[in-house]
Amino acid sequence: MPDADGRSMRERMLAGDLYIADDPELAEHLLRAMDLMEAFNASAARDPGERRRLLTELLGSVGEGTEIRPPLRVDYGSHISIGARSFANFGLVALDVAPITIGDDVQIGSYVQLMTPTHPVDPELRRAKWEAARPITIGDNVWLGSGAIVLAGVTIGTNTVVGAGAVVTRDLPANVVAVGNPARVIRTIGPGTT
Repeated sequence: MPDADGRSMRERMLAGDLYIADDPELAEHLLRAMDLMEAFNASAARDPGERRRLLTELLGSVGEGTEIRPPLRVDYGSHISIGARSFANFGLVALDVAPITIGDDVQIGSYVQLMTPTHPVDPELRRAKWEAARPITIGDNVWLGSGAIVLAGVTIGTNTVVGAGAVVTRDLPANVVAVGNPARVIRTIGPGTT
């Protein structure tokens, strides 16, 4: 079992170390996010000001001109930063146990999943409810096709396109198209590529 080192479970979680999620401090942060998420998901499309206010309160930062269509699912919300002029269609799941950083001008298709949590391979650690997380970084002008899944610890480079339904298990460089499970690069994107 991991050594007790005097840090809170939240401190361990934010450091990317093993932690136990069943912790009162983490539970309070989770409940705060659930309250805001519920309000955001129930917000009226005809009241974009209120929808934006709720999103700004829920997430760590939201750039100017960015829109996320409900429903949105997060763990904490406060560990998500999304740049300017980005768009996420219906059904984004962004489990932000570790930071999720999304750049400017990113297009996220419906039902995309950004999954930072991990669990130990060791069965005894899993049974004891230890878990961890690794951050996800999405570069500027990335397009994540509908149903794509991005796993813990992945960075996706600027201008890259991830095909619908792809499962991204490792870093993708800038200026490529990647598809499949696991996602693999099928071509490079150059000037004027359609």
